[in-house]
Amino acid sequence: MKSQQIRKQFLDFFASKKHTIVPSSPMVLKNDPTLMFTNAGMVPFKEYFLGQKTVVDKRIADTQKCLRVSGKHNDLEEVGKDTYHHTMFEMLGNWSFGDYFKKEAIAWAWELLTEVYKIDKDCLYVTVFEGAEDDNLAYDQEAFDFWKQYIDEDRIINGNKKDNFWEMGSQGPCGPCSEIHVDIRSAEEKAKVAGKSLVNQDHPQVVEIWNLVFMEFNRKADGSLEKLPAQHVDTGMGFERLCMVLQNKQSNYDTDVFTPLIREIETITDNEYGTNEKIDIAIRVIADHIRAVAFAIADGQLPSNTGAGYVIRRILRRAIRYGFTFLNTKEPFIYKLVTTLSKQMGENFSELKAQKQLITNVIKEEENSFLRTLDQGLVLLDGIIKNTHGKEVSGKKAFELFDTYGFPIDLTALILSEKGMTLNEEEFSTELEKQKSRSRAAAVVETDDWVILDDDPEEEFIGYDTLEAKVKITRYRKVSSKKEGNLYQLVFNMTPFYPEGGGQVGDKGYIEVSNGNVIYIVDTKKENNLIIHFAKSLPKDTSQILKVAVDEKQRFRTACNHSATHLLHQALREVLGEHVEQKGSAVHSKNLRFDFSHFAKLTVDELRDVEDFVNARIDSKIPLKEFRNIPMETAKEKGAMALFGEKYGDTVRAIQFGQSVELCGGTHVQNTSDIWHFKITSESAIAAGVRRIEAITSDATKDFYFENNRAFFEIKDILKNPKNPLKAILDLQEENTVLKKQIETLLKDKAKNLKSDLIQEVKPINGINFLAKKLDLDQNNVKDLAFDLGNATDNLFLVVGTEKDGKAFLTCFISKNLVEEKQLNAGLVVRELGKLIQGGGGGQPFYATAGGKNPAGIENALKEAEKFIL
Repeated sequence: MKSQQIRKQFLDFFASKKHTIVPSSPMVLKNDPTLMFTNAGMVPFKEYFLGQKTVVDKRIADTQKCLRVSGKHNDLEEVGKDTYHHTMFEMLGNWSFGDYFKKEAIAWAWELLTEVYKIDKDCLYVTVFEGAEDDNLAYDQEAFDFWKQYIDEDRIINGNKKDNFWEMGSQGPCGPCSEIHVDIRSAEEKAKVAGKSLVNQDHPQVVEIWNLVFMEFNRKADGSLEKLPAQHVDTGMGFERLCMVLQNKQSNYDTDVFTPLIREIETITDNEYGTNEKIDIAIRVIADHIRAVAFAIADGQLPSNTGAGYVIRRILRRAIRYGFTFLNTKEPFIYKLVTTLSKQMGENFSELKAQKQLITNVIKEEENSFLRTLDQGLVLLDGIIKNTHGKEVSGKKAFELFDTYGFPIDLTALILSEKGMTLNEEEFSTELEKQKSRSRAAAVVETDDWVILDDDPEEEFIGYDTLEAKVKITRYRKVSSKKEGNLYQLVFNMTPFYPEGGGQVGDKGYIEVSNGNVIYIVDTKKENNLIIHFAKSLPKDTSQILKVAVDEKQRFRTACNHSATHLLHQALREVLGEHVEQKGSAVHSKNLRFDFSHFAKLTVDELRDVEDFVNARIDSKIPLKEFRNIPMETAKEKGAMALFGEKYGDTVRAIQFGQSVELCGGTHVQNTSDIWHFKITSESAIAAGVRRIEAITSDATKDFYFENNRAFFEIKDILKNPKNPLKAILDLQEENTVLKKQIETLLKDKAKNLKSDLIQEVKPINGINFLAKKLDLDQNNVKDLAFDLGNATDNLFLVVGTEKDGKAFLTCFISKNLVEEKQLNAGLVVRELGKLIQGGGGGQPFYATAGGKNPAGIENALKEAEKFIL
């Protein structure tokens, strides 16, 4: 049975059980402060389990793309080493929100597996929760009683809290679960060892296939459990594992979910899968990781150095280094797999087809970048090895290579073992733990339980129509962090405060308490369908009716920038072409940032055309047309664009300014004339095929032109008020060019005269001609001088210090024969000496430079230089 059919049969089965089939939500979470990625099928429905959103469909089924690479659910290091863990995977699930419970969930799971999919009943085992004394939870007798109607009692296994009590995190919805395991071993193996003894023992052929979670508790901050208002069912079945079982394979990677990718990797890399364990692991890693990275980019998450982007970069780099080390791939190749993946999964996940070119470009650029890092790291590691006395390499040095240059520690260990050396892993682990401790200390947030004052789950947002309101607090809690200190999160019965979302920052404002006193609201965010207001303190009387007000000036400036962002999007598609798609945005009160797909840097004329297009619509005074709570299909009929990676409900809000129509929940001006003027301040690349424009509007634009005007008159004053300031500046530039050439000639003459003097100062040490000296030259002349001295002097080890404009510079030249014979490396020399001038640098083994901000350290650096040849 093909994987496409397996997926379809699952959804068809639950449709027949009166479930609404919903599409997969984005894998990347943009507006959830508690998670970066959807790591389980239940994540898109958290607010239903918490009772914070009204349930429309009580029965739902779907296939949800998930990613598990960080936090509590982290499978990354297992991926590739075994045959059933993955980073990105599909989770088939059926859900009940206060409707059916254990009886139906168990009956339907058994019916689907044994009657529809025809899985042999004798291959199946189930687990039930054995209870937990620490939580005062009893054995799940109810689940046991339902299961014994379908399966022999000796195939029902008791499971502990770790395996059979599912929790979303340290706080939140949870409950006992019942797992279904399948034994796909041969008859001979089954005869030797009973499958029952291998359940939950990480056996590759006795695996969990489906987990039925009976969500009925909420884990509080103090660790205690409280009953949820209703009982829910949350099930998750691993699609890849199901395919393995139904296609009679012993590995997920042998199913048609992965085989097209594996065949393509074999072809590209000229390696054969199934002949060598290390090669097999590498191919599995790459086949898995390309899926995770491609889906993340399609959802709008580009690789980067922070947050979710760092996780995606880490996954991709893991794939690259496995290819580099075990498949002997020294050139980018993973990007070539995007075509195969798009053909294979594009029918079910259209974002892969729509974003194919972007995904390809981004992955190729990331591969190029990391392969350069690996090349540089190999040179640095070689230097560390040559300077190591004995067979053990310092863990601190290896950590510096890992932390500063991104060189993988497992690759370091592999290279060392090949050279008959070892790594001081304890020292490395100590350094790594220090770094993690620093990061944890900075990131840790302690969150108290909600104090419920009024059980009002539907918080009404009224901020489109008013900036003030009289409200009451329905719940609050205290949060503490090292960075922010103590804050209170407040939820009102209704609010005019816009919560951060869709790229727009959250509103700020205040609460009037008494006698003219106010409590400032410093931010507004959304979590699990609740609009949360952050305040430094609590009103003394939390039960009173309170007047709240949004900061009007900040809201207006933000609205100007948000409306301008829509016009900018329209302008880019008009000027550059219909291929332009939004890839991210940030709307603040001071400025706006817009990321979009485009293949080249914008020309001066294109930037001017974009500005003119936006300003023409501002001058046209186009009124806002707002469509609230309209069906998605109606919005599409009006021409509204839906963005890949965004989650939309059945009803949406559309914003229209003339021909610009977009789905948007943000705040906007009533008329484009309110924006006053639009000015682009920068345009740059942020990834392959993705550009970024930063711009300003309204008061910020007025300030921009005022400052430029002031600077212009100051320049005129300095130039003695010429009639033609532009010509006066050009004349100055021409004169400056002539003078620079004259100075350059004089400095070259000075360097030539210095050469003979410096040769006299060279002193022999251990067969090396050594010189370390501070000179009054610029860097270009230092370089020329260094190579001249190198040509005139054999076995030269030269270090020169210079100072310019309050900055320090170091240059190291080493004769090439010394580099080869003595294993000296100019790059390592300047990196070490650079610390003494509070800087750093690098270069080639025979020539390298460093810069720093401490000229006073030059003398110490020159003194320390001699140690490298002693």
